[in-house]
Amino acid sequence: MKNILILGSTGSIGINTLNVVRQFPDKFKVEALTVNTRIDVLESQINEFNPLLVVVKDKNAAAELRKRVGDKCKVLSGDDGLCEAASQCEYDILVGAMVGFAGLAPTIEAIKRGKRIALANKETLVVAGELVTSLCRQHNAELIPVDSEHSAIFQCLIGEEKNGVEKLILTASGGPFLNKEKSELINVTIDEALNHPNWNMGNKITIDSASMMNKGLEVIEAHWLFGLPKDKIDVVIHPQSIVHSMVQFVDGSIKAQMGLPDMKLPIQYALGYPERLGNNFERTNLPKINSLTFLDPDFEKYECLKIAFDAMETGGTSPCIMNAANEIAVDKFLNKKIKFSQIPELIHKALSKMGNHKSPDLDVIYECDKETRNFVTQLF
Repeated sequence: MKNILILGSTGSIGINTLNVVRQFPDKFKVEALTVNTRIDVLESQINEFNPLLVVVKDKNAAAELRKRVGDKCKVLSGDDGLCEAASQCEYDILVGAMVGFAGLAPTIEAIKRGKRIALANKETLVVAGELVTSLCRQHNAELIPVDSEHSAIFQCLIGEEKNGVEKLILTASGGPFLNKEKSELINVTIDEALNHPNWNMGNKITIDSASMMNKGLEVIEAHWLFGLPKDKIDVVIHPQSIVHSMVQFVDGSIKAQMGLPDMKLPIQYALGYPERLGNNFERTNLPKINSLTFLDPDFEKYECLKIAFDAMETGGTSPCIMNAANEIAVDKFLNKKIKFSQIPELIHKALSKMGNHKSPDLDVIYECDKETRNFVTQLF
């Protein structure tokens, strides 16, 4: 029996993680759950899974939840509560399902305890990849990717030598604007940007998918997870989202991991690894899919993807600046303060304004994130 702490239990990854737990009540038990504000959903999760502790990031919402649940479980709040859960709870696996920079600190606490990290929070490696991977080696912590693309690569690399890898090939659906020209993106609506053709995700990740920043974050994440440079990481557009990613080897052969666009599959793999657990989830029917297509990405249209490749090459705090600027820009778009096409514009402004620090420590990363957010918040 493995005890699980889920950071972000009411988001799409958190909910799918609980769906996996339901499938395997003899293998996984929920130790603790954390949310931002959605206490109604959390309360139902508490009643079903009986965690010993929960954390609500919003302190007012946490106070309300305490009144509702009484002595069913301990309720903590704020960033301190997140770190306390990660540093004090008795769990075996931390599922990093929070979206954004806020997931970094509790993940580091889990790494310092040598836990398995089932990582879906891209930003942890984007903003602090060098530091996080070093800490994992130092504390013998396992980093198992949950993103479908990185899970696919992880699976394709099992049994292979690193020097046999020619390149990693991350697939991208192309999002809702695959068939639009760049000029047509100027006036797209929020609803259009949130209308992803294949995946059901939270608003922030869905907007990132529409801009392809999501894939850019995944490129940087892949660099740190698998220790390969920029010139060994490619992106291809694959509209069907059946091939989740591939590895090309020095002999020219390619391994691909395939499956339906269902996040329960990589989550289950990360929780059960190295065992492959059976399940009753829907199976892939290749004749029904009929065809698989692949296209080169348009870096001019998907400007955020190019920004991410460039930030990875520059290194230092450039990815941190990019990520913070993007989070604020996406929030501005979702609140109708800027156009969709202005998201990369704000990121460029931040990268031009903020100084880059090579090999930053955690304090520098936090300060860089804070300053970038303040700068971009004041734009437009």
